[in-house]
Amino acid sequence: MSMLKGKVALVTGASSGIGRGAAVRLAREGASIVAISRGQDENAKREACEEIKSAGGDCLFVSADVAKGADVKKAVEQAVKHFGRLDIVIANAGINGVWAPIDELKPEEWDQTLATNLTGTYLTLRHTVPHLKKAGGGSIMVVSSVNGNRTFSNAGATAYSVSKAGQVAMMKMLAVELGQFQIRVNAICPGAIHTNIEQSTTKRNTENIGLEVKFPKGNPAVNDGQGEVEDVADVCLFLASDLSRHVSGVELYVDGGFSLVK
Repeated sequence: MSMLKGKVALVTGASSGIGRGAAVRLAREGASIVAISRGQDENAKREACEEIKSAGGDCLFVSADVAKGADVKKAVEQAVKHFGRLDIVIANAGINGVWAPIDELKPEEWDQTLATNLTGTYLTLRHTVPHLKKAGGGSIMVVSSVNGNRTFSNAGATAYSVSKAGQVAMMKMLAVELGQFQIRVNAICPGAIHTNIEQSTTKRNTENIGLEVKFPKGNPAVNDGQGEVEDVADVCLFLASDLSRHVSGVELYVDGGFSLVK
């Protein structure tokens, strides 16, 4: 299939998890991929790029920290120099950060989560939007979460939830601002997706908050609310393609409906 033939997609946080899955899925439909990651695992980067190429797409891997404006600017410049254009942007890079009671959450821990998740999204879009305008339009996807938008049951996740809610607000503002340039902006809000993001979570004294959530008897959600990377990647393909040509300014929840009862 070639739904995205001739298109160039930039994906942040592309060495693992949702970012990698989305990059591979878009490559399978003919897109060339600019894969961005700040991780130090060179094997993971190489393997991700090889998987993208095996799926049928060209791949340029760029190391960059999305929380640093100079890094993002340089990465986007490399991407455009290499491929000549940008059509699709998936702002996916993020961390869970530190989860702790608000009076124990340190300012530097708050700053780190907001810098990566929210400022990183802003910097990614700030530097890519001019190239989408030059291309005559495009699709932007912000990978947010059910947390901060539909559920608030994860004790101590204040910084994370605020960053994810902020991403959705940013998406809606930019959907209004950029529609005149034929640029669509949407958010994807995954629930429980099987990735390694838990490795970036530090929980400290969250049991002291006293938040205990009791779930309904049984689980009415699709697949018990448990999803795979491919479930999110397929939504990315929908939003990247002309199938969603009149869809902008919305958040799509990818959780099997679990957040409706959680």
